[in-house]
Amino acid sequence: MNGFGYLRPATVQEAVEAYAAHPGARYLAGGTNLVDLMKLGVERPAVLIDVGRLPLADIEELPDGSLRVGATVRNSDLAADPRVRDRYPALSQALLSGASGQLRNAATTGGNLLQRTRCPYFQDLDKPCNKREPGSGCGAREGVHRDHAVLGHSEHCIATNPSDMAVALAALDAQVELYGTQGTRRLPAAEFHRLPGEHPERDTWINPGELITGVLLPAATAGVPSAYRKARDRASYAFALASVAVVLKVAEDGIVDQVGLAFGGLAHRPWRAHHAESALLGAPATPAAFEGALALELAHAEPLRDNAYKVSLARNLALDVLNRLTPAPAPA
Repeated sequence: MNGFGYLRPATVQEAVEAYAAHPGARYLAGGTNLVDLMKLGVERPAVLIDVGRLPLADIEELPDGSLRVGATVRNSDLAADPRVRDRYPALSQALLSGASGQLRNAATTGGNLLQRTRCPYFQDLDKPCNKREPGSGCGAREGVHRDHAVLGHSEHCIATNPSDMAVALAALDAQVELYGTQGTRRLPAAEFHRLPGEHPERDTWINPGELITGVLLPAATAGVPSAYRKARDRASYAFALASVAVVLKVAEDGIVDQVGLAFGGLAHRPWRAHHAESALLGAPATPAAFEGALALELAHAEPLRDNAYKVSLARNLALDVLNRLTPAPAPA
């Protein structure tokens, strides 16, 4: 067991100050990912700063119709909230498809966004991994990579982001609220995580010491039809081989009026399908239009030796969800 210090700040300000004062510190909330990585020796924090009891556990309705979700709201509570289920069904569905009930009861909104890849080369200290030890190489590229990225990867890393929730947040145009020594700022959820490039050890665009304080679910996507679908190796809880979150509003004349589409399990971050969205917006909501838009998006895929199946799997998942969300034509 590696020794570490433990602090329990009373305020967000105290938490950020404690982080700045203790090099090698990590924030701890539910601990469902961080503690596992500590057991494996992947994470070795000098100090744990417990933010689990900070006043960040509420879901607040804002005057403009948006919802602000505190960073320590548990995944189970967020999925079950009637406002989330009614207005943002893709988010509720994504949360319920992730992990087990016991883990959802412990995992937090902020922690879910910060969970690290489940790549076995990252988790095994005997294997090379640029994410864990920059410059050591990527064992997965020539090794076992059936579950790895087909979009946005680099020669340095082909790992995928494991979060279901983050995929739904990306499609819903949510924003992530951060607090640090420079004050408060927001990042679009779709841009919160990084692609690996030459620095796969950097998972997100968080500045050192910044704390996630909440997630904003916008009014613009509230009540718009949405859904999440996930393919995995077994029906019980497992990480996505591919997943998709879709937000789709079709006008009475059958034209796509609003669309948000994001893939999970395909890249180092939730993959916002901008090419497909551009092709669909203003186009007729037909199976042929959906197929053409998805072909444009997935033409950018660069599958490796053993994971080309993910491209067709993602396409079929997205087609199914898009077709299901399309309203039936009015009778003549």
